[in-house]
Amino acid sequence: MTPPVPDQRTPCGQVRIVLVDDHAIVRHGLRSVLEREEDLHVVGEAATAAEAIDVVAAARPHVVLLDLKLSTGDNTEGLHLCGQLTELHPGLGVLVLTTFLDGGLVVEAIHRGARGYVVKDVDTTELVRSIRAVARRESSFDSRSAAAMVESMNSPSSDPRLTERELIVLRQLAHGLSNRDIGAKLFISETTVKFHVRNIMRKLTATSRAEAVYEASKLHLI
Repeated sequence: MTPPVPDQRTPCGQVRIVLVDDHAIVRHGLRSVLEREEDLHVVGEAATAAEAIDVVAAARPHVVLLDLKLSTGDNTEGLHLCGQLTELHPGLGVLVLTTFLDGGLVVEAIHRGARGYVVKDVDTTELVRSIRAVARRESSFDSRSAAAMVESMNSPSSDPRLTERELIVLRQLAHGLSNRDIGAKLFISETTVKFHVRNIMRKLTATSRAEAVYEASKLHLI
């Protein structure tokens, strides 16, 4: 059930925020912290991707504070939602707030339209600063996210740093399985498989699935 959207009338100059997190206690905590600031106003909450799309359309926020891990238990749902929201609402500022600190995820979030990325244990002052920056259409990353992103982008192909899940998907690629077959075998969605395959190819600087398998074999990854 989609949560009700609060009154959309907000004082001029306030930053309108929608919180997207599958844990109600996290959303309530964030609301309590953010609304101590005179210029920040939470105008909606959502626990799932479907709810988020509806609430954002109705509440018309300036900023969406988005957790990457929603109901599926996989961080790719949040990334997919980020892309949907920024495509549906040009100018919307998406700030990823998550427990996942991975350079590849930071880069992928940017590719999906996010303007910022911070981890959940960031202090309140830093979070508020990031929200205000994103509302001004600026980019904002906490120091660890920025460092992880730079490391990921500068990683040479000889040291691809594949995650455990990416290695599992890579082994299935080596057996010639399609994205649909890999998803069925690993009990994940085809969209999630595509995300992992794209990351594998990027990290191995490969232009095709076959080339990714070849490069992986040279590095003794499979």
